[in-house]
This record gives sequence, C-alpha cells and structure tokens, in this order.
Amino acid sequence: MKTSDFYYDLPQRLIAQTPIEPRDSSRMLVLGRETGAIEHLHFYDILDKLNEGDCLILNDSRVLPARIYGIKDGTGARVEFLLLKQVRGSIWECLAGPGKRAKAGTSFVFGDGIMTGRVLEVQDDGNRLVEFICSGGENFFSALDKIGQMPLPPYITEELKDKERYQTVYSRELGSAAAPTAGLHFTGELLEKAKAKGVKIGFVTLHVGLGTFRPVKVDDVTSHKMHSEHYEVPKETAALIAQTKKNGGRVISVGTTSCRTLEAVATEHGGTVVPCDGWTDIFIYPGYRFKVLDGLITNFHLPESTLIMLVSAFAGYDSIMNAYNEAVKKEYRFFSFGDAMLIL
Repeated sequence: MKTSDFYYDLPQRLIAQTPIEPRDSSRMLVLGRETGAIEHLHFYDILDKLNEGDCLILNDSRVLPARIYGIKDGTGARVEFLLLKQVRGSIWECLAGPGKRAKAGTSFVFGDGIMTGRVLEVQDDGNRLVEFICSGGENFFSALDKIGQMPLPPYITEELKDKERYQTVYSRELGSAAAPTAGLHFTGELLEKAKAKGVKIGFVTLHVGLGTFRPVKVDDVTSHKMHSEHYEVPKETAALIAQTKKNGGRVISVGTTSCRTLEAVATEHGGTVVPCDGWTDIFIYPGYRFKVLDGLITNFHLPESTLIMLVSAFAGYDSIMNAYNEAVKKEYRFFSFGDAMLIL
C-alpha cells in the first residue's frame, strides 16, 4: 500500500483556524463501520449514539505551553525552542530555530530572567539537549506556564487567544507537545449527561509528541517508522474495559491517541488491556486487526498522514476515503480545531 493512496484534495479554506464555540457545537460525521453509511449530525447529538453499558476511553494528557523564546548570551539573538521530551530532571530534548544560533555550550535567557538554559548537546537529528534552570527556586512548570506559548500545528496561523481552548476539559497530566484533539469537542456538561445515561468514563494517558505531525516521507507505507510516545493505563481503566466487554458493551476510544494506547497494550498482552505504563511506537494501517476498539471518535486528519491510515484500518479504506470526500463536499472544518467523526 502506497502513501499516495491516502491523499485527498482539501481546499485551504476548510482548515479550521480557530476553535468553535461552544465546544460541542461542531459538526459530526457518523460513519457506519460495517456499512459505510454516512450521517450528518452535530457533536452534541453523540448522546443519541451512545448506549447504556458503553464506555468512553479518554486521554487525560495536558499540553505543555512548550514554545519558548530565548535571548542568546553575548549576542542578544532571539531563538525559538520547542520542548519535545523531558530526558531527565531539568534536561529536555528540544527543537531550536535558527539552529545555527543554538550550538553546544551556548546559553539563553527566557522571560526576562525567569529561566535560563544551556545547550548541552546537538544530536544527530538536529534536536538539542537543553538544561533549564529557574530563578528564585521557581518550579519549572509554573515558570513555563508564565513564559510559554501553545505549540499549535503549523497549519494554524491565527493566534490562539485562550490557551485552555487547546486543552480538553478533562486534561490533568502535563506532558504533551500537541493536544489529543478529538477530546476538544467534549464539555463537562456533555460528559455528565453521558454518565447519567449509563455510559462509563475511563482514562488513559498518552503524551502526544510532535511526531504526530511528521509527514510520511516513504512511498511504501510499511517502511515508515513511527515516533515513540509514553503511555499509562491505570488499573481502574483496565478493569472498566474488561467489565464492559464482559457485559456486551462497546469500548469507544476518544481519539487516535487513546486508540493507540489500548491497542499497543493489548498487542503486548495477548489481546487484553492490563494496568501498565511504557513507550509505544505502534503503527496502525490497513490490515491491522483491532483487539479492543468497538468505536472511535476522531477528527479529520491530514492527507497521507499516519492518522488517516489508522482510521482507514478501523473503518475500511474505501469507506474512509468516501467519507473524507463527502466531508470536503459538505464543507466540514478540518484538522485540530475542526469537526468530528464518529465511527461505530
């Protein structure tokens, strides 16, 4: 299967630049997993599609305001740093630009002295290892909250006025470089209504890396190497999934990150979701046999991306490509701040 098989033509004007208000008023394309049938609703209609005894699995990771700007000691040059991953303690793997200004041994001041950083190493892939020190004993994450900006995807060019709109209402575990965007459609009230209907709610944590935006650069899909992301499945969630399956309910993943977490764990543990944590680079594309999922809530993904390959594996290639073409025709809003798709 070729990467080009997952291309579709998307007019620039359909790429959502701002989040819609209220969160649950986005449109929702409902796709029948077995039939390929399409229905056009709004996200607040999702309650009509959920049954008592179903469970929703949500990714509670919270996005770091991971884009920070430093002033280089000695020259005053301005450099942008994007935090990718905490390596150990106060040392982070970062992207830096312009890279020529961030050589090993150079130091930077952030936020008028709130924090300083020193480049320890330039890795083979060009990423930097940077050690950060906060002034006055301030906590790193509280300092980051003051000086950092949300690392919005490159296709969003408008300024985000409220940083919380790039967070889900249930986010709590800091660590992502990008939002698990399928969850952005939920309001607290909508989740409470789902619970009142008898739908159970479970959480996993998968810290989304910027590799989620990395394009597939190989022609043969199977040659692509996925980025690795850290996950955690608590015992309460593993028990909920087991109980839901036992009682004949459906396990519905909110987003591809929750999906990848559950399927990665089940792949490693004989088809069963168990309490655990670790790293996964699972790559799901057509031909993959799902072990856990019965339903998926997701957004509309970039052409030729690993995420459109994942949803094609779940709902079928022909059905997904037809649904995407229909969404373009109906002028749905695409990508992170765009509309939703429910596959059942």
